[in-house]
Formats: sequence, C-alpha cells, structure tokens
Amino acid sequence: MNTARSICEIILALTCGLAGNLRAQSIYVVNNGSGVIGQYGLDGSTINASLFTAPNPIGIAVSGNDIFVANWASGTIGQYTTSGATVNASLITGAITPEAVAISGNRLFVVNGGLSGGVSEYTTSGQLVNAHLISGLAGPYAITISGNDLFVGNGGSGTVGRYGLDGSTVNASLISGLNAPFGIAISGNDMFVANWTSGTIGRYTTSGQTINASLITGLNRPFGLAIYGNDLFVANNLGGTVSQYTTSGVLVNASLIGGLVNPSGIVIVPEPSVGALAALSVAALLLWRRRKWLGTLLG
Repeated sequence: MNTARSICEIILALTCGLAGNLRAQSIYVVNNGSGVIGQYGLDGSTINASLFTAPNPIGIAVSGNDIFVANWASGTIGQYTTSGATVNASLITGAITPEAVAISGNRLFVVNGGLSGGVSEYTTSGQLVNAHLISGLAGPYAITISGNDLFVGNGGSGTVGRYGLDGSTVNASLISGLNAPFGIAISGNDMFVANWTSGTIGRYTTSGQTINASLITGLNRPFGLAIYGNDLFVANNLGGTVSQYTTSGVLVNASLIGGLVNPSGIVIVPEPSVGALAALSVAALLLWRRRKWLGTLLG
C-alpha cells in the first residue's frame, strides 16, 4: 500500500513538474501603433510589455510554442517563439496587406486585405499551398477556425462568411448587417464578433443565428477577441486597453490591461488540456518505470 502510494506521489510530482513547464496561461497582444507584441497574465499582470517587435504587426496566431504575426504594410508573416525569440521574421513574404492569420495543424491561413481580398494557404514552415484559396472578399480583416470551417470577417461588406478548410463556400454571408467586423472568436457553438465602427460585440451561433447582436456596447473600436473558459477578452484599438467580460456579456474589468498602443490582434495560450495532462501522466509513469529498472539493474 505504501509502495503504491509512493508510486502515485512520484507520478503526480513528475506530471505537475512537466505541466508547470508547459502552463503559460498568457495573453499576447499586438500593439499595432508601436510595433510591439506584449505578454501578460490572465489577471492583467505584465510579463513582458515588449516581448518582441515586428514591422507593422496586426494579426497574431499561436501554434504550440510558436507565434505567427501578420505584418500588413510589409506584406510578411513572421515566426517567433512564445518566449519572444525570433525564428524567422520573414517566414512568408509577398502577401498582400496581410491582416490576420489562423492555424489548423500545419496549415497556416492568411487573410489578404483590400477590396479584392482573399485568403491564402501556406504551411507553418512557410511554403505556399494556394495563393487564392478564397477570393473575391471585400476588405477582410478577421479569420478564425472551428472544426473544418474557416470564418472570415469582411469589413467592406459587413459580413462574416463561412468556408471549408479547402476553400469551398458554405455561406458567404453567414452573418450580415455588421459594422466593420474586425474580430471573431468561437467557443463551442457560439461566435462572438467585434464591430469596430459601432463599438459593439455581437453573439451568434456558428450556423448564423443571432443570439444578441449588441451583447456588449460602448467599446472604443474593438478589434481582436479571445476566449478563455467563460471569459471574453477584447482589444480596444483606440482605447489602448484589453477589457475582460464574461461570455454572457457581463463586465469583469474594463481596463484589464492598459497603456497599449492601438492593440489589434490578441491570442491566449492556456494551460494544457486534460488530454495533454493525461499524456504527461503516462510519460511520467514510463519515466518512473525506467528509473526503477535502472535501479534494479545497477543493484
């Protein structure tokens, strides 16, 4: 019984140690006005207000330990680590005013802005897959992925369109009547859309039904959105802040993070999932068994 307990304690200690190394729980914010990406805690505490710089950054996405940043004026996508090291500041070049990025596996989707905008597909290592995966969009600014679907916010037409990961059109005007939808975030079957010009956040289903078109009002040019659990984080582009609400629209902190310069893209790196922790537990058990075997072998 004592042996079994000690085994469990060892596995728990190893698992917690491994999980602690992975648990970032950070908010990464793009300061479009200053060309700086900052890192903050979920409580708004500053980890590094100038984690790294990028030329004209606006959109951001995270995959594993890598951050991808869309630089709209330079037409590039840069790759960095979540600790701020530069991997390749010009991973992708020649993009047309890239406004936003989204990642699914090793597939990197880039929104090309402008009135004749579209979505291009690359690999996360920078190889071009399809320069015109989706075309004919009107001023696209936002993109997010849910399952096998891409959701794209079109600032020029005031719509959110839904497309397959292969570029096929599901519904080009899934949601209409929006006011410069510059930010999209999805949680389960709910989709939240930031309306830049009207200063509102609307809540919809991923199939296009309206839950509350004015869930949150009175914002100062809301841009990027991110969700963690039951909390919705909003980058106020002209307000220079990140605000925190519940996904039901209740204000938690209007200035969770302040002193920003035209914040645009925002992303959250959460703690590992239950599945990831389970995998860590298995790894810890195998490590313990290996140590026990070596101890027996060496006498």
